[in-house]
Amino acid sequence: MSVRRGLRPLGRAWSLNHGLIAIPLAIIAVITVIDIHTPTTIHLGPFLVAAPALTASFAGAGVTGAVGALAVAAQIVIGHLHGGLLTPNHQAQIAVLVVISVFVTAFRYVRDRHERQLSQVRSVAVAAQQVLLRPLPERIGALRIESAYISAEAEAQIGGDLFATVPAPDATRLVIGDVRGKGLSAIGEAAVLIGAFRGSAYRNLSLPGIVAHLGNSVYWKNTADPADGGPEPEESFVTAVVVDVHHDAPSVNMVNCGHPPPLLLRHGKVRVLEVSDPALPLGLTAPSESDYREETFRFEPGGLLLLHTDGVIEARDRAGRFYPLIDRLTAWHETDPAALVRRLRDDLLRYTGGNLGDDAAVIAITRSS
Repeated sequence: MSVRRGLRPLGRAWSLNHGLIAIPLAIIAVITVIDIHTPTTIHLGPFLVAAPALTASFAGAGVTGAVGALAVAAQIVIGHLHGGLLTPNHQAQIAVLVVISVFVTAFRYVRDRHERQLSQVRSVAVAAQQVLLRPLPERIGALRIESAYISAEAEAQIGGDLFATVPAPDATRLVIGDVRGKGLSAIGEAAVLIGAFRGSAYRNLSLPGIVAHLGNSVYWKNTADPADGGPEPEESFVTAVVVDVHHDAPSVNMVNCGHPPPLLLRHGKVRVLEVSDPALPLGLTAPSESDYREETFRFEPGGLLLLHTDGVIEARDRAGRFYPLIDRLTAWHETDPAALVRRLRDDLLRYTGGNLGDDAAVIAITRSS
């Protein structure tokens, strides 16, 4: 999501375009020289049109127009030296070259204008995406955290998956979730849930209380605005896991609302943190705090807690086989959150050939002693 990563390639592209301008100039020079030194019965001038046409593929409208004008000038020189500038043949060649040069220049101008508008839209979208899905802090007290998001949508940095963290009484509270569906409607659902989650930080709600608050926020959004182009209210929901990682106790409290269970890695073994009473996904009903029951799991120093969305475990290779997450984690023996997330992201993209069927999000957490 870093904008800085795009600056250096742009610089290389700028230098490359300056080098490529030599090609159409060379085409004009070579065709002019050859045509001048060939008999008048051989006409190479029409090939000058290749210069502005080629320039339009990599340079702006101004450069394209200049190359087109230079090509027309070369055609006039050829006609003058051959003594037939006023002949219908040379006049037709000049006229056609002028028309084509104007056409490709105008085409390049329209394309440049569209690209500028698209660039402005992308910059606004990137800013909005960064506000909505801010990277998690790398360290909170004794916790080390690493997160990653891989969007299945081309040109998108976020979709229907979400994660966020806020302070809670004597704990760090995290949510990871997955909105049913894709596209703008899914992003809207994610924005509602993340906004409700962050806005609840000052209220010091219990874990079941915050889950009920999130459920009501999503349900209210669905019922209050059912005609936003998204799915029907009864069909829209969010699966989520909300956890409190305690600061002064080696434990984590959890409420799971229909989401893939977190995994605990310790001493080369992987434990699936299944709750005994999973709740319904958020947004299906208007819940109360009593609808949720938190469960406690041990999370001692040396362990690594991995939260993920179903985009990870439902990713498939070209043979249609699901991504073997637990097998991978068991074989890797990673204990560093950043190293694990980086390795998991790269391996997942390699396994799927870079084509995820759904958005994927992961959070890795360790506790220092």
